[in-house]
Amino acid sequence: MNDLHKAIGDISSIRMQLARSTEFRGYGPVTLALTGLFAIAAGAAQAHWLPDPATHIAAYLGIWITTALVSALLIGTQMLARTHRIHSGLADEMIRMAVEQFLPSAVAGALLTLAILLFVPAVLWMLPGLWLVTFSLGVFSSCRFLPRPMLAAGAWYLATGLGCIALAGNRALSPWTMAVAYGVGQLLVAGVLFFNTLESEDES
Repeated sequence: MNDLHKAIGDISSIRMQLARSTEFRGYGPVTLALTGLFAIAAGAAQAHWLPDPATHIAAYLGIWITTALVSALLIGTQMLARTHRIHSGLADEMIRMAVEQFLPSAVAGALLTLAILLFVPAVLWMLPGLWLVTFSLGVFSSCRFLPRPMLAAGAWYLATGLGCIALAGNRALSPWTMAVAYGVGQLLVAGVLFFNTLESEDES
């Protein structure tokens, strides 16, 4: 029985090693581009209905947290279906690896939001920049199993996050800081994945 458990464990380890050495193709370019358009639409909605977000911070958080949750749901649903279709036998390992790479930054962003909201609301204007910086860390962490040009997307999110912090005040809550940062960023991610897919098809 011990030999059987050892064999199962060895097979599981081999599958994980294969997953770690395989480029992840579970993210779909169209879905990611759509989340970029959602961010731009959310920015337009904020500009129209929330011209002074600093005095309506709950509404501001509602707009962007809802946008993030809807985007995550779309990406997650499509990732599950696409990964099982493309990676078939390694699908579960590939999905687990993708979640493990990005989840820490998502959790960190949520905890940062909660800590600032509860304990230091005077610096709520820093949230857009901090969200972008933590998001960039998730992108950089995921680059190990994504196309190398994805580093440019991580750099974009990091640069825009630092730029938001450099605004040093309620200007960082402008609808266009988030709309441009995430809208362009997600379209950049989608472009990298799209052209990488074309290259893979040409090679095959």
